[in-house]
Amino acid sequence: MSDFLSGFRIAGSGMSAQRARLNSISSNIANINTTRTPEGGPYRRKDVIFESVPDAKNFSDIVSKQAGNADFDQVQVSDIIYDRKAPLMKFEPNHPDANAEGYVAYPNVNLMEEMTNMVQATRSYEANVQAIQATKDMALSALEIGR
Repeated sequence: MSDFLSGFRIAGSGMSAQRARLNSISSNIANINTTRTPEGGPYRRKDVIFESVPDAKNFSDIVSKQAGNADFDQVQVSDIIYDRKAPLMKFEPNHPDANAEGYVAYPNVNLMEEMTNMVQATRSYEANVQAIQATKDMALSALEIGR
C-alpha cells in the first residue's frame, strides 16, 4: 500500500509544481502591458525553478534512505526568479510613463513564449492527473484480487 501512496505523493507534487508554474505564466500574460509597478519600472517576467527532493514520509526515511524510497523523487518549487532582460522601449511621447526622450519601458514578455509554456505546463499537469488515475486503478484492482 505504501507504494501506491508514494505514487500519489510524487504525482501530487508534480501537479502542485505545475500549478505554481501556471500561476506565474498567467501573471506574466496579465501584466504584459504594465509599465508601472510598486517596485518602480515595468513589470518583470517571472519564471519558476523546480528542484528534485527525495520522496519520504518523514525525516527518518530521508536519513535511513530506505531501498524503496531511494530511487523516487518528488518535484517542488525551489524559487521564483525575475527576468533580468532589458525592458522593451517604445516611442510613445504622450504616455504618462514616457521618459524625457518620449520612450516608455514595457515588460519584456513574449506572448507566444508564454502561451507555449502554458500548453507545456498544462500537458504536464494532465500527465500527473493520469498517473494518479492509473495508480488508483491499480490499487482498486489489487483490492479486487482479495475477493
